[in-house]
Order: sequence, then structure tokens, then C-alpha cells
Amino acid sequence: MKNDSVARTRKQRLRALWLQVHKWIGITLAILIIPISLSGSALVWDEALDAVINPQRHPAAKVELPPSSYAQAARNAASNGEALIGLDYPEDTGAVVATFTQPRKGAGRPVRTFIYLDPTDAHVLDRSTNSKDAIRIMHVLHGSLMVPGTGRQIVGWVGVAMLISSLTGIWLWWPLKGSLRRGLRWKRQGTTSANLHHMVGFWISLPLAVLSFTGVWIALVPFFAQLLGISPALNPAERMRRMNPTPIVQTRINPDQVIELTKRHATGALMSIAWPTAPEANWRVSYHRAGGAADVQVGDGNGEVTPPAPPRPETTARLMRRIHDGTGTGPVWQAIIFVGGIIPAVLAVTGIMMWLNIRRRRREMEWRRSA
Repeated sequence: MKNDSVARTRKQRLRALWLQVHKWIGITLAILIIPISLSGSALVWDEALDAVINPQRHPAAKVELPPSSYAQAARNAASNGEALIGLDYPEDTGAVVATFTQPRKGAGRPVRTFIYLDPTDAHVLDRSTNSKDAIRIMHVLHGSLMVPGTGRQIVGWVGVAMLISSLTGIWLWWPLKGSLRRGLRWKRQGTTSANLHHMVGFWISLPLAVLSFTGVWIALVPFFAQLLGISPALNPAERMRRMNPTPIVQTRINPDQVIELTKRHATGALMSIAWPTAPEANWRVSYHRAGGAADVQVGDGNGEVTPPAPPRPETTARLMRRIHDGTGTGPVWQAIIFVGGIIPAVLAVTGIMMWLNIRRRRREMEWRRSA
């Protein structure tokens, strides 16, 4: 009997500890969890969302012109100092997007300008920058909270907190007495906010734990690479170099010639053409291929073609990203991700409401005792 009492006391203390951890994670990190989760929910269907926000960018027409025509039309619409770094092609119908880079100022993110071209005659449909485009702003918000330098690490550790909150939430949801069915009842608590918190928290806890873990992996790749003894896909220096390329303005061959040189290696429809950058001075042409893309490189100076590498087995990093953003996972998991982005915001709000209700009841009890 004494042993049962000791075990019960230990369980109650452990439960009280997890309750404090769960509560203060939700209260202190709500202001960060809400924008991260809501932006992630919206980005599940980012292309469809962009079509709603910017319908002018999505004409129901197919590509009809050679790359040089789109490149010239984009350059005519570009501002002074902007250098063309690539063309992105629609998978079926839609605009051809020309990307320009601007001279970097300070230590912030590089500024990109995007010019959307009609696929039939290359006239300009729209123009935006990465600092003013709604979808791209949401990508930066979700990935780094728009904080230069350390934002990615901050998001990673918020993900760790969300993972702990998800697992402790399952523990706290489990009924102390009675069957599992008792835990699934709606009216477990006296307020709507508490009942909503318990109910939706239970059903989303495991998917949310998966999304939190994969988000942590994506944000803290160097940490996991060191932990597992593997090399990250890109070291920080190479990642920064790719984000800030130095494009070659006067190329020796034009994009039409590049496409002709790479046609024999095409594995599907054309995806993109990247202009050569210093110091390698290689064009990169990407074609659709099952499971990803096939990249063909062409030397700007000698026209030498480097065929695409054979398809590689899916890496852990790529698998984590697909699980996290829903790429190629089907509508069911994408719908779960969408709901999994909205629910943390609901849990943060209802959790704060529960905390405020408890504080109010305690004050009322203290007032009654003093009276």
C-alpha cells in the first residue's frame, strides 16, 4: 500500500513538472509559434495561393518562344544595375519567370527581382522583389522569422520546444482515472477553451510532433550532420556563395545555343536555365526527371557539355523536407500539414486563455478567503 502511494506521488510530481514545461513553452513562445505555424500552413499550397493573390502571373498558355526572346524582354524591363541570373519555366502553362540580382548592400539577404513574362509573346505580366512578394515573404518568415543570420537557428530551437510540447501534451491529455474513452469526451473541463485545447491537441499531437522534428532537422542541419558523422549537403560558405552569385553579364554563347547543346541529355520538359557565374562560368540547364531534376552544365568559354549525374537515392535531408512541406506526399498528408499549421495557433491562444482563467479563479479564491 505504501509503495502504491509513493508511486502515485511520484507520478503526480512528474505530471506537475510536465504541466509546467508544457504551459510555459506555450505562453513564452506563442508570439513565435503562431507566425511560424500559420505561414507553414499557407505554404503547403503556395502555388495555388499565389494564383489567387496574383492571377496575372498565371496565364493559361504554353511556352512558344526561344529563351533568348524571354531574356531580352526581361532585360528591357529591368532596372539599372540588375543582372539576369536565370529563367524558370512553367511545368505546363503559366508565366516564364526571369530572376535578376542586385548589388548586395550590407549583410542582409540578397535582393532578387522577379519579372513575369507572357509565354506567348514575352510581354511583362508582373514584377516583384523578394522583399515585397507575399509568398516569398512567408517562406522567409517560416524559415527564419525574417531575422538575418541567426533566424534559422531560432526557428530550429522553437521547433525543439514544439516537439517537447507535443509529447508532453499527450502525457497531460491522458486521463488520470478511467478509460481512454473518458479522455475523448468533449466536456472534460469547465470552459470551452480548455475542452477545445484538450480535444484538438490530442488529434494533432503526433502529426505535429513529426512536423516539429522534420522542421528542426531542416533548420539545424549542421547539428544533425555532426551528430550522425555525415557531411551536410552544403557548408555555410558554399551556401552563402550560391545565395550571392556574381553573374557574367557578357556571355560568349547565348541561351538558345545552350539549349541546343543540352537537348540530347533532356530527360523531360525544360525547368530552368541558370546563367553562368564567376568563377566557374558554367551554364546550368535543368530538365524534369522522375524524383527531381536532371542538371546539365555547359561551359560558357568552350561549350563543353557535362551530362546530368545519374539519379541518386533519396537523402535523409530531402526526405525530411518532403515530409515537412508535403512535396509529392499526396493530398491526405498535405491536408494534415495544413491543419497542423493552424492548430498550434489555436492551442497557443486556448492555452493562454486557460492560464488566465486559472489565475482569475485563484484570485477569486484568495479574495473569498480574505473576506
